[in-house]
Amino acid sequence: MLWFELFLKTSFGFILLLFVTKVLGKTQIRQLTAFDFISALILGEFVGNALYDPETNLLQVMFALFIWGGLMMIIEIVTQKYKGTRHFLEGKPDIIIENGKIDREMMKRNRLDFNQLQHLLRMKDVFQIKDVNVAILETDGTISVLKKSDPIKVLPVNLINDGEIIYNNLRVLGKDDIWLKRTLKQQGITDYENIFSCEYTKNEPLAIQWR
Repeated sequence: MLWFELFLKTSFGFILLLFVTKVLGKTQIRQLTAFDFISALILGEFVGNALYDPETNLLQVMFALFIWGGLMMIIEIVTQKYKGTRHFLEGKPDIIIENGKIDREMMKRNRLDFNQLQHLLRMKDVFQIKDVNVAILETDGTISVLKKSDPIKVLPVNLINDGEIIYNNLRVLGKDDIWLKRTLKQQGITDYENIFSCEYTKNEPLAIQWR
């Protein structure tokens, strides 16, 4: 009877975890923020503890998983619908290095020390900070590096994401929001808040995707 109950709990927990991860979406796997990481650990703890706790039944396992999965889903909906909550709940990318110079204040704000920064740069095949044009610390703790030797002017750069101007990318191009709004106006666009994606490529019109 004990083995049969353990089999039921294991199978049921596996199915529920599979269901929760499918509902929350694929970005939960690759783009883990600190909150997502903790949430994933807790989900695993729910199932793990339930398997070996004789006082916990299948109904309690299901209740705990659905409550926690529901709360995570609410967070995802809130961040999708209300852009102002994204910086607080998900964080935002920060420029750590610009034109070969480290922003120490930004490093302190993100609790990133020099050894950690060097490690992240080496993972991007960068061994000298002076070779970095821009390094951006992403919300999942990884770093995106644009080396001075990279041909940035021939690559498309996203300037607007879901109605919000990406000022970091404008800075990389050496431009500002005034230039962006003027360029949009030349293409007959005055309301950038309804733009889902706006990509810049040198010598080409801005590529616009509407919401």
